[in-house]
Amino acid sequence: MDAQVQTRPAVLILLGPPGAGKGTQARMLEERFGLVQLSTGDLLRAAVAAGTEAGREAKAVMDAGGLVSDEIVIAILRDRLAQEDTASGVILDGFPRTSAQAEALDRLLEENGQQINAAISLEVEDAAMVTRISGRSTCATCGEGYHDSFKQPEKAGTCDKCGGSEFKRRADDNVETVASRLAAYHAQTAPLIAYYESRGVLRRVDAMGEIGAIAGALGEIVVAAR
Repeated sequence: MDAQVQTRPAVLILLGPPGAGKGTQARMLEERFGLVQLSTGDLLRAAVAAGTEAGREAKAVMDAGGLVSDEIVIAILRDRLAQEDTASGVILDGFPRTSAQAEALDRLLEENGQQINAAISLEVEDAAMVTRISGRSTCATCGEGYHDSFKQPEKAGTCDKCGGSEFKRRADDNVETVASRLAAYHAQTAPLIAYYESRGVLRRVDAMGEIGAIAGALGEIVVAAR
C-alpha cells in the first residue's frame, strides 16, 4: 500500500462543560469502536506510577503544590500515543482546555503525522447542569457513571458493569462549585469551539437528551471521521 494513503489512528476530542456526560460517552465509544479514552488526570497518574521521565517531572511539580505545565502534559501525551493500544484511535477527554493547549496538541499530532478528526461539542443548558451534576455518582470499583434521575443501576445498589456495591459522589458536586466550574469552562474552554470550527472539524451534539440517543449521534460522527 502507498504510504501516503495509509490510515492514521483517529483522534477525537470531547468538549463540554462539567456534567455534559463526556466521561460516560467516552466509555461507550471505547466499548463500541475500540477507541482509547485519554483523560488528563488518568494520564498524569499513570505516568507518575510508571516513573517515566515526564511522570517524574510531573510528580515533582505536584509534590511541591504546583500546577503541571502544558509542556509536561504534552510530553506525557506523546508517550501515551506511542503505545500500541492507541492504534485504533483515541478520545481526548479534558484536554485541551485552552487555545494554547490546542495549538500545542496540533504540533504534537503533526509530529506524528496525525490530525484532529473531529472535535465534538456536547451542548447543554447551564441551568440544567446543577440537577444533572448533583445527582451523579460513580461505581467505586470500575468508575461506571450513574445518575439518580437519568441512569440508575438495573439492580439497586449493584453496578451493571462490574457488580460492585460501593458508589461515590464528588464532594464538589454542589450548587456553588458547579457554578464556579461552569464559569471557568466558559472563560477558558468554550473558545476552543471557535478554534476547531475555524478548522472545519467541529461537530455539535445536543447533549440534553437521552444517553442512548446522544451515543447514537456520537457514533455517526466517529464512523464518518475514521
